[in-house]
Formats: sequence, C-alpha cells, structure tokens
Amino acid sequence: QAFFCLLLCIPWGSSCPPSCQCTERAGAKAVLCSSQHLEEIPKDIPKDAVFLKLDANSITRIPSNAFRHLSHLEELDLSRNAIEKIDRAAFKGVAAGLRTLDLSSNRIRSIPKEALLALNAKLRLANNPWHCECALQEVLWEARLDPDSVQDITCHTAPREEYVGKPLLQVLDAGVNFCSVRQRTTDVAMFITMFGWFAMVIVYVICYVRHNREDTCKHMEYLKSLPSTQGHAE
Repeated sequence: QAFFCLLLCIPWGSSCPPSCQCTERAGAKAVLCSSQHLEEIPKDIPKDAVFLKLDANSITRIPSNAFRHLSHLEELDLSRNAIEKIDRAAFKGVAAGLRTLDLSSNRIRSIPKEALLALNAKLRLANNPWHCECALQEVLWEARLDPDSVQDITCHTAPREEYVGKPLLQVLDAGVNFCSVRQRTTDVAMFITMFGWFAMVIVYVICYVRHNREDTCKHMEYLKSLPSTQGHAE
C-alpha cells in the first residue's frame, strides 16, 4: 500500500520543477521556488499553478512569453531578485487573470510600459533603482499600483539632479511632468533640424545667385570685347 501511495505521488512531484515545492493553498496549486539560487524562470512550472513564488533568487531577466502557459496564474512574486530587463511581452498570456505582481527589490531602472499597462494586477515596484522618466510616470498614472508601496518608488536617476533620491510621487506632486519635458526636447530637436535645412537652402540660393551673377558679368565683358558692328562697316 505504501508503494501504491508513492506511485500516486509521482505524477504530482514530476510536474513540479526540481528546485521547487508544489503544494495546495485554499484548494489551488501553489508553486514555491523561493531562495533556490535560480538564475532564470523554470520552464516546467505546472500549467494549473495559481500561486507562483520565485522570490529571493538570482533571476536577471523576464523574457517574452515567460508565463504564457500559466493561464490560471493569479499571484506572481518576483521580488528580491536581480532583474534588470523585462521584455514587452513578458506577461503575455497571464494579463487577464493575474491579480498580484511583485517586482519590488530588484535592479529595474526602466520598464516598457506595454509590459505593465496590459495587466489588471496590483503592482509592487518599490525599492528598484528607477530612472524617473515619462514611461515610469505613465505607469504610475495608469497602472494599478499597491498603495502601500507606491511611496517607495524613488528616483535613483533623473533628468535633473534635484529629483534624485526623492519619491517619484513627491516629484510629480510638485508639478514636474517628465512627459512634457520629453515633448519639449523633441520640439527643440525638430526646430534645430528645420532651422538647419532652412539655412542650407538659403546658402544654396545665395551661392546660386552669386554664381549666376559672375557668369553674367563674364558674359557682358566678353560681349564688350567683341569688335563692334559699326567698326566693321567703316
């Protein structure tokens, strides 16, 4: 009987990644892979996983479609890793059902807004070395951020030194708009480009007129040097 029970347990265990533990929580499958020195997201996570904990590992990147096969996933914990890069389609396939996504305490400086704005999940983004820019501002405005951690989204770098070290929410409350700064920069660049083209056209016209004037003068001098018709008649 003990051997029979062991056989019954094999399919459950074999569907679980080697470094993880698969259990049940409130009748739903929970996959626990915390503190396992993982450097990438396991590829053999059970498809019926509802809770997935990958916290306290050494994961550096979330590639596209990393969780696409986990259509039942509701809670995803990726906190306390070394994540630096998140692809645009990183959470494709789980956007509709995901309720909680924890990306706190990583090495994220910037993130494609498309990766997060498609989610309905409550986001935790605190304690990352954020570069405060327009994309992060749009995430703050449009995404569902965890109100308990939003104050810990701090500008590690920013377009202006005075914003560094301050909570992003505090900077925005002071009237700063990173998106308008980017728009002004784009407008200035366009103005400089247009001015450059205009200057080139003016220079071309001046050179063209000067060249034609010189040709006209040479032609007039040539005509003057020719013997006159009256002189031939005499």
